[in-house]
Amino acid sequence: MDSRTELGEFLRSRRARIQPEDVGLPPAGGRRRVPGLRREELALLAGVSVAYYTRLEQGHGRNASVEVWNAVARALQLDDTERAHLLHLAQPHRGRERDGGGPQRVRRELRHLLDALDSVPAYLLGRRMDVLGWNQMARALLYDFPSQHPRQRNMARLVFLEPTSRELFADWEPKARETVGYLRMDAGRYPDDKHLNELVGELSVKSEEFRRMWADHTVADKKHGTKRLQHPLVGELTLAYETFQLPDNPDQHLITYHAEPLSPSADALRLLASWGVDDNMREHQGS
Repeated sequence: MDSRTELGEFLRSRRARIQPEDVGLPPAGGRRRVPGLRREELALLAGVSVAYYTRLEQGHGRNASVEVWNAVARALQLDDTERAHLLHLAQPHRGRERDGGGPQRVRRELRHLLDALDSVPAYLLGRRMDVLGWNQMARALLYDFPSQHPRQRNMARLVFLEPTSRELFADWEPKARETVGYLRMDAGRYPDDKHLNELVGELSVKSEEFRRMWADHTVADKKHGTKRLQHPLVGELTLAYETFQLPDNPDQHLITYHAEPLSPSADALRLLASWGVDDNMREHQGS
């Protein structure tokens, strides 16, 4: 991806969502040619000249200081995740491999840890949301990952291209949006990642929803929260999820799901664990 083009589009999309009255400027009068703030208004808020900000928005700000970009981020009211994404786009060579640094590997000890979490659905995500590892509970709860070709073991592909995902995730739209946001963050970190560019291209061709959400330039980082699932075997579950970034590999994240103790969802997870993932269960899911 062209990080200069991405930078300009991201700045324009964030500028468009702010109204003058939101930042203490006089309300917009008459008809405005663009939604949100004008360039001159944003430049005023950031403390730079209009010509200088225009160059930034055109992707010619590689030599701009972090202080300047922080001023632009404040003027655009960016949150921490958006600010990080802006800096990735503005300064793509800041000590990072633009292409992601080669193949993704999983430590043996991590695979052992996944297996040891026998009552907790857990899986390992890598760059571009590739699923690198999982345990039996994650396989039972989410997808039969081993049945997928390794290239297809990707949460974005599963969310947008696997029909059962719309049934599994009760709140599919928020799940899809956060998935796109994660990919946007990776695209900012690694603009030359060939596999990520191919993934975005494939999803854009095959999913109208993905094209629409990708055009919003929304970014997200993996955190924690709650998911509602509608499982074909055990019914409705409300599960909390946690995300753990690996200290020796910030591109890998361990995702776990758990239920409120003594809740119906906890009972459902125990039932799922008692069945395991065997041929009979897969046949039941396919019936």
